[in-house]
Amino acid sequence: MAVLKMQRISICALKKDRKAILEKLQSLGTIEVDHILDEDEDFRRMDTVGKKQGFEKAAVSVDQALDILDRYAPEEKSMFSALEGKKQITVEEGMKVREERRELLRTAKQICDLDREYAEQLASVTKLTNSIESLTPWLALDVPLKTVQTDRTVFFPGTMPGDTTEERIYEILAEKAPDAESADVHIIAREQSTVYLAVICLKEEAGAVEDALRSEGFARPSQTWEEAPTRQKEMLEGQIETLRAEIAGIGEKIRALASERKRLQIAADYYRVRADKYEVLGTLPQSERTFVISGYIPAAAAGKVADGLMKKYDCMVDVEELKEGEEPPVILKNNPFSASMEGVVESYGLPVKGEIDPTTIMSFFYVFFFGMMLSDAAYGALVSIVCGILVLKFPGMSAGMKKSLKLFFYCGLSTLVWGILFGGYFGNIVDIVSEKFFGTTVTVPALWFIPLDDPMKLLVYSLLFGVIHLFTGLAIKGYLCLKDGKVMDFFCDVVLWFMLLIGLILMLLPSDIFASIAQTTIVFPGWLNTLAQVMAAAGAIGIVLMSGRSNKNPALRIALGAYDLYNITGWLSDVLSYSRLLALGLATGVIASVINQMGSMLPNNVIGVIFFIIIFIFGHALNLAINLLGAYVHTNRLQFVEFFGKFYEGGGRPFRPFRENTKYAEVKEETIL
Repeated sequence: MAVLKMQRISICALKKDRKAILEKLQSLGTIEVDHILDEDEDFRRMDTVGKKQGFEKAAVSVDQALDILDRYAPEEKSMFSALEGKKQITVEEGMKVREERRELLRTAKQICDLDREYAEQLASVTKLTNSIESLTPWLALDVPLKTVQTDRTVFFPGTMPGDTTEERIYEILAEKAPDAESADVHIIAREQSTVYLAVICLKEEAGAVEDALRSEGFARPSQTWEEAPTRQKEMLEGQIETLRAEIAGIGEKIRALASERKRLQIAADYYRVRADKYEVLGTLPQSERTFVISGYIPAAAAGKVADGLMKKYDCMVDVEELKEGEEPPVILKNNPFSASMEGVVESYGLPVKGEIDPTTIMSFFYVFFFGMMLSDAAYGALVSIVCGILVLKFPGMSAGMKKSLKLFFYCGLSTLVWGILFGGYFGNIVDIVSEKFFGTTVTVPALWFIPLDDPMKLLVYSLLFGVIHLFTGLAIKGYLCLKDGKVMDFFCDVVLWFMLLIGLILMLLPSDIFASIAQTTIVFPGWLNTLAQVMAAAGAIGIVLMSGRSNKNPALRIALGAYDLYNITGWLSDVLSYSRLLALGLATGVIASVINQMGSMLPNNVIGVIFFIIIFIFGHALNLAINLLGAYVHTNRLQFVEFFGKFYEGGGRPFRPFRENTKYAEVKEETIL
C-alpha cells in the first residue's frame, strides 16, 4: 500500500559520453526525462527531428515487411501465443543484428518490392480476365474486333440495348438512313441487357448508318483487338498462365525470406529504440562540450544509478528531493497479492500527491466481493487452476497480462471458499447426478447456508458487508484529514457522519421493517435506543451547522449544511447497491441449477448420458463466462463508485521511463528495479 517515493535526478556529462550514457539510461529504464533547464546562450537543444523520422521510417518499413511475411508465410503459433510475451534474445544476438541492420533494411525493402510486384501482377491477371469476359460474347465472330475496311465497304462491331431485334434495326435504318440500302446487320450474341452485332455497309454510307443506330443506343466496344476473338482469347489465356507462373515465383521468393523473420524483428526494434533515443536527445540542453539530462527517478534506484554513472563516466549526478507543489509521476508498489489489483486502481486513476494508494485495502474487498458474486466452488476451482497454470507455463508474458491472470487466480480462490460456504458445486450437480444415475440423492451440505433457500439472509449480509466497505472508505477519509492536520475537517466531515449513520443503523435494527427483512427480531435496551437517537440527532444537527463552515453568511451556511445532510439519500443508495451481491450470487446458482435440470430430463441411457454431458459442458461454460464477466464488472463498480467515492479522487499520471520500448523482442538484462 504505497506509492514509490520519487526524486529528481540531474546529470551533467561530457558530449563524448552522450551516446553511451543515453543508451545506458535507456537500457536501465529508470528515469522519466523531464527537463527544468531552459535554453539560453550557453545551452541549446539539437534539432533531431530528421534523424528521429528517419529511424521511425526504417522501423515502419521493417514492420511492413514483417506483415508481408505473415501473409505469405504465417508463423506457426499456439493458441496461447498471446501469453508468451516478447521473444528473449541475448546481447550478442542484438549486437549482431545491429551490425547487419543496413543489410536487413535492404532485405525489408526487397520484401516490400516483391509484394508490390506481386500485387501488380495480380492486377494484370484481373485485367486480362476481365478482357476475356468482355470477349466471350464475340467468340462467334471470325474477324478482328475492330473497324475493318475494304475498297468499297466498312465493317464495324457494336452493341445495342437487349430488347433490340434484327427487324427493329432495319426499321431504324429505313427510317433514319433511307439511302443506306446496302447496310447488312448480323447479330453475333444476345444477353439480357445487351445485343452484340456487326454492321457491314458501303464506305459512303457508314456515317449515316452509325448515326442512325446511335440514336437508338448503339455503342462501339470499349476495346479493340487485332486478332479474331477466339484467337485473342487464346493469347490472353497464355498471358495469364505466364503471369500466374511469375506470381508463384514471387511468392516463393518472399517465403524464402521468411528465415529472416527473427532478425528483421530485432532490426525493427533497434530502429524503434533509436527513434526514442533521438526524441530524448532533441530535448537535452547542450553546450559546446557538455549536455544535461534531468528527470524523475524512484528514490530506491537513484543512488545506484548515480554511483554507476559517476564511476564509469566523467559526469556530475545530482539527486534532490522534489519541490513543494511538484507533481511527480506515480509508481505503485504493493505486496504480491495486492499488486495483482493495481490495474484496477490504474484504470480508475493513480493517486495524486497527498493521497494514499488504496490498492491493498481495496484488494481484500475486491476478492471478497468477487467470490461472493460468483459463489460456486467448482467455477472458482476452474478459474484458479486455469489462471495458475497459465502464469506458471508462460513466465515471459507481459506484466499487465500476468497481473490480470493473478487477479482472477485470487478471485477464483475466493469463489471456491464462498462456494463451499454456500454449498454450490456446478449448482446442484451432485444432487442431480446421484439421483438420476444412482437412484439415491446425495447432497453436499453447505458449510454456512444455501442462498437459494434463504435469500433474505444473504441480502442482510450483503448490506452488512456493504456498510463495512463504505465505513472503511469514510475512515480512510478521516485518516487523510488527520494526516494533513485538518482536525476540523475530520470532525465535521467524518465524525459527524459516523454519528449520524451509526445512530440511524441502531434505530433501524429493532424496527419492524428490519425484522420483516431479516426474519428475526432484535431488541435493544432503552438506553441504547436513546443513545442511537441522540447520536443521529447530534450528527444531523452538526452536519447542518458545520458543513457550510467556509461560508460566513449564516443563512447560506445553514442552507449548505441542509443540502449536505440530504446526501444521506446517497448513502442509502450506496448501501442498496450491495444488493447486487445477492443478485449475482443467486443468478449463478439459479442458472446452474436450470442447466442441470435440463440435463436430468433426458432418458437414462447412453444417448441421454451423451447429451447430458454436452448440455453440462456447454451450459456451465456459458454460465461461467457470463457470470465471470458480471462479477468482474460489478465488483469494479462497487470499488469505483461506492468505495473510492468516499475518499479517493485519483488523477495522478503514470511513470513513463526512458526505456527500450520494443515490439517483438527484448534483451534479457539485469536492471535496477
